[in-house]
Amino acid sequence: MSPERPTDVSARVHADFARVRSRAFLNDLWALLAGKHNSLLSYDEVKEKLRISGPIYRGVRTVEVAKIVGSVNRYRDFDHAFLPAHNSIADRWQRVDRAFYEEVSLPPVVLYKVGDIYFVVDGHHRVSVAREQGQEFIEAEVRECKVKVPVGPGLTPEDLEILGAKVEFLERTGLDRLRPGVQIDLMVPDGYSRMLEHIAVHRYFMGLDQQRDVSEEEGVVHWYDTVYLPIIRVIRQRGILEEFPGRTEGDLYLWVLDRQQFLHDHGKDLVPPEAAAEEYVERLEDSQELTDL
Repeated sequence: MSPERPTDVSARVHADFARVRSRAFLNDLWALLAGKHNSLLSYDEVKEKLRISGPIYRGVRTVEVAKIVGSVNRYRDFDHAFLPAHNSIADRWQRVDRAFYEEVSLPPVVLYKVGDIYFVVDGHHRVSVAREQGQEFIEAEVRECKVKVPVGPGLTPEDLEILGAKVEFLERTGLDRLRPGVQIDLMVPDGYSRMLEHIAVHRYFMGLDQQRDVSEEEGVVHWYDTVYLPIIRVIRQRGILEEFPGRTEGDLYLWVLDRQQFLHDHGKDLVPPEAAAEEYVERLEDSQELTDL
């Protein structure tokens, strides 16, 4: 196959940039109509919300392009699909695109790794062109940051609020240290703050019952073992979570506690967590409430 003439390559890279800008415009329009964000994730925002630490140098690795979803300092220059957000970067983007066609070797990009996703430190145009040209992998110098919560490629700016609340919950309770491997996930926006209130109230009544000071760690462990976990066991045994697509065991725990408080406010005696969960599940199974939540 004969090599392409310079004029042929120039025409292709100009056509490529025109195409990606058209797609970026459509992405902007769709995001506006859907009321969603269309920019890359900001590393600084993620760092602040999730309180990540590091980074630690991990060397040169082969990285899945689809997992590169954010930027350290140029998140406004590209949309969420790494398409150029404006025409001012056309020259540089097209130079990288030309290098692709001419098979010019470029240096590795530089990435920060957070959980299972990556943020570009250097090499935004290379990542953008790689995605446009259908590359599945790219060579990168990787620096890894430590994070307390699982972070995957589906992370959105909307998710950060809840994940940030989860990080604060773990830092204040130490539950991930006290009960290693435990994961409490919520979709309810104020869920973690409500759980912190539950733990504080539980610890207060423990102190009254036992007539002594109860440490924060003791209160957290006792709440988890005697309140949260019994409710979760009932939810798992009855398979009730299957009736709530997109919800979590933690969400159902909060609904059970709301039901328990409702009964108490209407003159019913407080019942053990397991009994409250059983009563709640039976009520759901006997009514249309499953379709209403």
